[in-house]
Amino acid sequence: MRRRGRVGNEAATLFERLPEVLQAQWVVMAPELIPPPYPMAGMAVADDRTVQLTEKVALAPWRAAIAAAPRHHAAALRSPTSPAAQERCRLRALPLGPGTSISRGSARGVPPMAYRVAVVGATGAVGREMLKTLAERRFPVSEVAALGSGRSTGSEVSFGEKEILKVKNLETFDFRGWDIGLFSPGASVSAIHAPRAAEAGCVVIDNTSQFRMDPDIPLVVPEVNPQALRQFTKRRIIANPNCSTIQMVVALKPLHDEFKIKRVVVATYQSVSGAGKEGMDELYTHTKSSFVFEQSPPQQFTKEIAFNCIPHIDKFMDDGSTREEWKMVVETKKILDPAIAVHATCVRVPVFIGHGEAVNVEFERPVAAGEARALLRESPGIEVIDVREDGGYATPVECAGEDAVFISRIRKDPTVEHGLSFWCVSDNLRKGAALNAVQIAETLVAQGLLAKRAA
Repeated sequence: MRRRGRVGNEAATLFERLPEVLQAQWVVMAPELIPPPYPMAGMAVADDRTVQLTEKVALAPWRAAIAAAPRHHAAALRSPTSPAAQERCRLRALPLGPGTSISRGSARGVPPMAYRVAVVGATGAVGREMLKTLAERRFPVSEVAALGSGRSTGSEVSFGEKEILKVKNLETFDFRGWDIGLFSPGASVSAIHAPRAAEAGCVVIDNTSQFRMDPDIPLVVPEVNPQALRQFTKRRIIANPNCSTIQMVVALKPLHDEFKIKRVVVATYQSVSGAGKEGMDELYTHTKSSFVFEQSPPQQFTKEIAFNCIPHIDKFMDDGSTREEWKMVVETKKILDPAIAVHATCVRVPVFIGHGEAVNVEFERPVAAGEARALLRESPGIEVIDVREDGGYATPVECAGEDAVFISRIRKDPTVEHGLSFWCVSDNLRKGAALNAVQIAETLVAQGLLAKRAA
């Protein structure tokens, strides 16, 4: 579709970037939902999928566009005139004719190829997010199986808005004939069942730590090292990196390509959902207990998590680092560049969803903050929200439920010759886990690395 006009300056400025926000989907807005003086009926994005508007669409143009998408940004756009909102989402709008209507689904109809997908650990926080992400992104599935432990066998999980899946027992499940296995059951379970699935011909994308540093198994973030996927044929297993590593390397990749990174020092602020549903339950319980003056001893964490920060994630190692910190070091080297020096301090904070990271980078070549900001803004999987005013940055609250890595507070570090600091946040259950796994599957399909199977 060709752009035929432009709305008023404010709306045009606000809506300029919705194509990248909505991850390449069509959005059409009904004229009657948009009050004067914004005669906007719709906009086009480079894909053939569609999203149908519902009565939930807000009665303001800057929110109507956002609410039309499966993953929306309305929360950060409540004030359309603020510089932060304009920085957040600038979109070019397309006026469409009155009476324009669309329907949900592919413009091409049924996809020519579809795959049988098994989700292992389907009742956990990441497993449920995997099912949700598969449905939202319309991954071409012909059948989906939800797998879990014997304890969860027979329970139900949702796939999409209408479909309910009965959980099957992983122990007895036959992977023959299944194309893709999305695994997030815990490392010890993956150690047993991921190789079993791979031997049956299923391509395993494993979210646990079990296989990440195996030299025969690729460790992949699609925006960073998609070429590594070609190695998966050795074992038919692909490893999903640690959540804190994923968001950092997405931010570092374009900077490394342009300015060559020497050293990274990072402090993380990691939400309790990184410890699973049990971690989220413990934060809720501890918070409630603190208000009624009850004692609730820690179970999932080493100290009380409510109103606290705990500089300890995973086990301690001989050098004083924790395994979480070690993961960030070795995974960054494997994914991005083994020559990069990395030092991490990982901290658990009382946030339900969304990891934050304060990242300091030293480069081999000169870099200006504005230059880095412009480069990051054009890079895949990244949204820059960097306005030097109150609220002109992203926090875990805004990133929860979103797909991007959000980068803010980009500034020069004057203490080293070529230094830069920035803040980044991302939803650890989505980009930090489920979304990255589904994107790996999408990349396998796009690269022609999966056996083609008729829908």
